[in-house]
Amino acid sequence: MGKPTGFLEFERKASQKRDVNERKNDYNEVELGFSEEQTKNQAARCMDCGIPFCHSGCPLGNIIPEFNDAVYEENWQYAFELLSSTNNFPEFTGRICPAPCESSCVLGINKNPVAIEYIEKSIVEKAFDNGWVQPKPPLKRTGKKVAVVGSGPAGLAAATQLNKAGHLVTLFERADQIGGLVRYGIPDFKLDKSIIDRRMEVMKAEGIIFKTSTNVGVNYKTEKLMDEFDAVLL
Repeated sequence: MGKPTGFLEFERKASQKRDVNERKNDYNEVELGFSEEQTKNQAARCMDCGIPFCHSGCPLGNIIPEFNDAVYEENWQYAFELLSSTNNFPEFTGRICPAPCESSCVLGINKNPVAIEYIEKSIVEKAFDNGWVQPKPPLKRTGKKVAVVGSGPAGLAAATQLNKAGHLVTLFERADQIGGLVRYGIPDFKLDKSIIDRRMEVMKAEGIIFKTSTNVGVNYKTEKLMDEFDAVLL
């Protein structure tokens, strides 16, 4: 617990938004970039509860009190290591997740909950700014070829995990670009598409193959898919 009295000293302050007169002229992200001081203060509000219900509230099981403590101690790289150990794409979830972790925050019983989503976004943006997000191709390949059909959030995460396990992964997408719901269902003012493209470059460098404009069962026969791959994930 970085600062035992933090939740008494600091009020909740999440992402700040650009001025309306500015943002109504474009489709860029509404929220401003992170502030190190603000993020540190928000992390200090974490109470390090005996039972951190934020863990169970988070579908990914993010190690929230620990990365909050690391941020408060200004150990940003360690905070990123903790966050990325459970979350493949914190730059996505830090922008568009409904944050059930915050609804589960114990501090929320009698005060405003910890701004966990804001802290998460701040950590990963700090990591990209400092070059800590680097491609990590597996040291050894299994020789097994796996096809993942659909490049939405689930497909992207599955492809990443399978690639980490050493399999040769090909990701199929019927649209002309990778991303699925993340790209085509989320407006730019919530998630700028350059954020997606930035992550795609990392995945490519890790050895994942992308096949766009490929509709399995239509212009790419199912029989061919089954013949060419050891496993298919739909």
